[in-house]
Amino acid sequence: MCIQKKWKTLLKRTSALLLGLILVIPSLSIAGNLPKGIIEVDGRSAPALALNDIDGNAFDLISTRGRWVFVHFWASWCGPCRREMPAIQRLDKQLGTSGIELVLINTAEDEDTIFSFLSAVAPDLPTLMDIDGLATEKWQPRGLPATYLVDPQGRIRYQALGGRPWDSEAYLQFLQQLPTATPRPKSDTTGR
Repeated sequence: MCIQKKWKTLLKRTSALLLGLILVIPSLSIAGNLPKGIIEVDGRSAPALALNDIDGNAFDLISTRGRWVFVHFWASWCGPCRREMPAIQRLDKQLGTSGIELVLINTAEDEDTIFSFLSAVAPDLPTLMDIDGLATEKWQPRGLPATYLVDPQGRIRYQALGGRPWDSEAYLQFLQQLPTATPRPKSDTTGR
């Protein structure tokens, strides 16, 4: 009888340990294998982002809660932005229904400039228009292009500054595993 109790106790402890590992390992595997140029950030709440796209359709970042969001700031005059935009278009097709939403924001350019640029290099990508630059100012990228990966709870978890080969295997694998990862809880340093 005493041996059975010991086995039951051991089994419960082992089960609890395994469950804990199952919950922790996905986030550790992502954090430990970040592609070049992607950095983990503090998990602060993503700033507000409510803009219209080039067709006049309204978008609000709040509507994406429950999904990972690839928030990307760019401009047509930016050399690295111009070079990486075709890779983002290919990435969009490769991600398909992976659970990651791509949100592109043009920074302070007019509709004609945006349309001309996208029709030449990435005709299938919709973009939001931050005509006055105020949304970009709230996000405070340190340069363009700038990409933020926002988790399903609306917190910024990863950031990439500068152009990236987003459709390459390392970046694609990283992005595809995000929807299955459990973000590690971190305190909100903004006080919100």
